[in-house]
Amino acid sequence: GRGSGWPRCGGSRGGAAMDLFGDLRRMNKRQLYYQVLNFAMIVSSALMIWKGLIVVTGSESPIVVVLSGSMEPAFHRGDLLFLTNFHDDPIRAGEIVVFKVEGRDIPIVHRVIKVHEKGNGNIKFLTKGDNNEVDDRGLYKEGQNWLEKKDVVGRARGFLPYVGMVTIIMNDYPKFKYALLAVMGAYVLLKRES
Repeated sequence: GRGSGWPRCGGSRGGAAMDLFGDLRRMNKRQLYYQVLNFAMIVSSALMIWKGLIVVTGSESPIVVVLSGSMEPAFHRGDLLFLTNFHDDPIRAGEIVVFKVEGRDIPIVHRVIKVHEKGNGNIKFLTKGDNNEVDDRGLYKEGQNWLEKKDVVGRARGFLPYVGMVTIIMNDYPKFKYALLAVMGAYVLLKRES
């Protein structure tokens, strides 16, 4: 009787181990789904906040990072700018605008130095970087001497110094971007296992 009991006992032990392994696998799957859902919620929340900011500020890019030193000492590389772009607000000389030029992907942050306002309300203006020797006519598309309201992405309303340095580092050093992504991926995986 005693000898016949061993295989049965061994079998039940093996079954228990299999059940435990199955439970772990199911739990890991559940945890993985939970992590994926968590990540999707974070991304969708960020998109909702961004879209909300676009509606509230009237600007297609409510937040931008200063990428060059052309506006020093007013703004430095890495400063984070908060923009609004209400079309009813008149553009005035001295204010800082973010504008897009045909043929250039990245918007430019410069100061308005001259404004021409016509009787019909049409406005043309000229910009220049505070740290630049000459105005921006060399940056505009060929044959363009003035900017119009349609070229404006937003107008600076506030800023946080150097908060956008991570963006600049990722632009200047692509390897850093991949290292950061690897660290974030490892963190998600380790968090899931623990």
